[in-house]
This record gives sequence, structure tokens and C-alpha cells, in this order.
Amino acid sequence: MATLVMTRLDPQSRAARRGWSDLTIRNAFIIPTIVFLIVFNIFPLLYSLYYSFTDFRASTNAPANWVGLANYRELLNDPFIWANFAITAKYVIVSVAGQVIVGFGVAMLLNRSIPFKGFITTLLLLPMMLSMAVVGLFWKLLYDPSFGIINYALGLGRFEWLSNPDMALYAVAITDIWMWSPFVMLLSLAGLSAVPKHLYEAAAIDRAGPFYTFFRITLPLVAPILMIAIIFRTMEAFKTFDLAFILTSQPSAEVISIRLYKMAFQEWQTGMSSALAYIMLIMVVAITNIYVKYLNKVKER
Repeated sequence: MATLVMTRLDPQSRAARRGWSDLTIRNAFIIPTIVFLIVFNIFPLLYSLYYSFTDFRASTNAPANWVGLANYRELLNDPFIWANFAITAKYVIVSVAGQVIVGFGVAMLLNRSIPFKGFITTLLLLPMMLSMAVVGLFWKLLYDPSFGIINYALGLGRFEWLSNPDMALYAVAITDIWMWSPFVMLLSLAGLSAVPKHLYEAAAIDRAGPFYTFFRITLPLVAPILMIAIIFRTMEAFKTFDLAFILTSQPSAEVISIRLYKMAFQEWQTGMSSALAYIMLIMVVAITNIYVKYLNKVKER
């Protein structure tokens, strides 16, 4: 009965006086959203899928010729593309691992009664609120070998971060860790605050040490929400473009998104780049499914 009452319009409401029904109001909210999704998401997705099976080039007026799976075969047999994927995998591992370690560590430090806790937490969240372009340009100045504060603070002299092939990718990963560790920290704080206090009290009565308490109580209970943070950050790190593109032009830091950009907008291989985009999509979905399955196992424990 309560559900029936809630789904009916108030006879005295303005919408009822205008003759609007529940169905009309529902459609007024849902239909524009569906149209928006179709126009800006679904249609480009399907259109690019078609182009991935053609040799179309956006720089010419030549018609798109159907080539079937030729683009996919060529990409999967290209050693340079696999090198870009290897660079991306290395970047994802370093970046996400760093974010989890730093973010969870800071959350553990903040999960206690300290002065100005709310103010400190707000300040730590500021990096993730900044634009990627702003962060990239800001850290490019910090990494500058002439006047960058990082070399001065570490006593490295004129050490080249961004032009060094061995360090360029790590420099980008450090920037990403600085920017997105607060995201992991925020989710970890939510998980830590939900851990029942009586478990720690029982562990203290049993004289359990900090090591036992962390690995037997804290980590298992926070693991599900920590896995959610890892899923989101892995997906974002896999498609990173802004930071790597702004900070360095070293081939050793050319993640797959930059390779896709060059293929699409510098070489104008529209069909080939569409196929590469779908290969990336398949990989991200596969990795996400692995994480989700592991997350479900963690929740069942």
C-alpha cells in the first residue's frame, strides 16, 4: 500500500493540475538521459567499431574500404604495439601500487584522534581536485634540472628526470601517485572507520600485537573497499594520457594511449586507431573482470 501511495501524484500538486501522469513525469526524466547516452556514447562507440574493420583515413576523402580483421591482425603482430603495452603495464603496476601503499598508509595515520584532522584531510584531497594539465605543468617545473625543487631537496644537482629514458616513466608515475593517492586514502578511511571497535578491544584483551591486529583484523575488513579503489585506479592508469603527454616525450614513457593518439591524429590511420582502441577496451574489461572476481572472493571470506 505504501508503494502504491508513493507512485501516485498528489492531486493538489501543480503537475496533477496540469494533467501530467506518473508515466509522463518519469519519461520526462528518463528519455533525455537515454537520448544523451545514445548520441554521445553509444553511437560513437558503434561508429568507431565499424571503422575498426576498415582502412578509413580521416585526412582524405577516400571511402572506407572493408578489410575485416586485418587491422586487428596487424596490430597484434606489431612488436612496437606490444612494447607500448609493456610500458603501460609497467606504469600501471608502479603507479597503482604506489597509490595503494601511500594512500592506505596515510589513511592509517589519519584513522585516529589527532588535532585538525578534518582540515588535514581536506588539504590532502586537494591534488585529486586539480586538472591533469595543471598538475602536469606544475610537476614539469618541479622536475626541471636547473631550478626544480625536487633535485634541490634530494641533493641531486642537475639530474634529468624527464629526458632520462630510464627515469621518465617513473617520473610520470610519481606524479600520478601524488595526484591520486588521496583517492585511495579517502576510500581507505571510509573502510577503516567501518571496522567495529570491539574487535580491536578483544584483540587488546588477548594481548595481540600490532602486526597480528593489522593482518588479522584491519586488512581483511578493509580489503573489499581497497580492491574497489584498485579497480578504479587500474582502469584510469591504463588509459593515462594527459600526464605522460605533458611531462615527457621519451619513447620509454610512451604509454599505449599516446601511441593511439599519434596513430589517430598524427598519422591519420583512423581505422587502425579504432581497432587499437577496441583492443585496449577488451584488455581493460578483462583486467576489471579479474579484479571483480577476486573482489567477490574477498567478500565471501
